Amino acid sequence: MAKKKKESCPPMALWLVTFSDLTTLLLTFFVLLLTMSSMDSSLLTTVTLTTADLGLLDIRGSGKVTATERLVAELMEKPWEVIDKQNRIKDLLYPEDSMPLELNKQDLDENLDILARNDGVALVITDKLLFREGSSELSENGKYVVGRLAPVINYMTAPVNVVGYTDTTAPDADPYAISEDRAMSVLTCLLDQHVQQKRFSVSAYGNDRPRYTGDNPDLRAKNRRVEILLKTRVAVGSYL
Repeated sequence: MAKKKKESCPPMALWLVTFSDLTTLLLTFFVLLLTMSSMDSSLLTTVTLTTADLGLLDIRGSGKVTATERLVAELMEKPWEVIDKQNRIKDLLYPEDSMPLELNKQDLDENLDILARNDGVALVITDKLLFREGSSELSENGKYVVGRLAPVINYMTAPVNVVGYTDTTAPDADPYAISEDRAMSVLTCLLDQHVQQKRFSVSAYGNDRPRYTGDNPDLRAKNRRVEILLKTRVAVGSYL
C-alpha cells in the first residue's frame, strides 16, 4: 500500500507579526497619554528661574507658608512692581489685627519702605521701628517686624544681604561697629526663625551712604536703618 504524502504547512502570515507590534506600540502610546493627563497639574506648571537671569532657584525654600506669605514672596520677586505695590505688601505682611498694641499702622508706614534696587528688593527699616533707644538689641516691635519677614524669606531662594547704617555724630562712637551690631541683631532674629544661614551676608556702612543729607533731624533719623536686601538680581533703578 502506498504511503500518504505528508501535507506541507501553509506559509506563515508574517504580516501578523508586524501588525501585532504596531498594535502594542499604539496601546503603550495611549496608556502614556492617559497617565500624563491624570497627573497633578501643579507638577506640570513649575516655573524654573535660572541663576543667570534672576539669581533664584527652581526649588522653593523649606517650611510651610500661608497663601498670604506666598503672595508676598511672589510680589517681591518682581522688583519693578514693588514701588507701586509696597502698601499692599505691608498690609499683607502686617495686618492691623495682628500687630502688637505698642505698634500702630502709621509708625509702620513711616519707618518701613520696600524699594527696588539694582540687584533686587530692599526692605528698609529704621532704628525707631527695630531697636530699643540707644541700643543694638531688638525691641519687641522689632522682633515682630523681622519675624513676620522670616517665612517669606524662607519661601524664597534669593541670597539675602543684611546691611546696617547709622547717622551718629558722637565723637566716642564707632559708626561701623554700631551698624554692624544692629545688622547682626536682625540676622540673628531671622536665623532663629530657621532661615538657612548660608544664604546670608552682612554688611555695615556706618555713616556712609545716607539716604538723606542736610540738617532736618526727622530725615536724618531715617539714615539710622537696617536694609534687608533680597538679591533677585533684576536690573532696575535704585533710590540711591
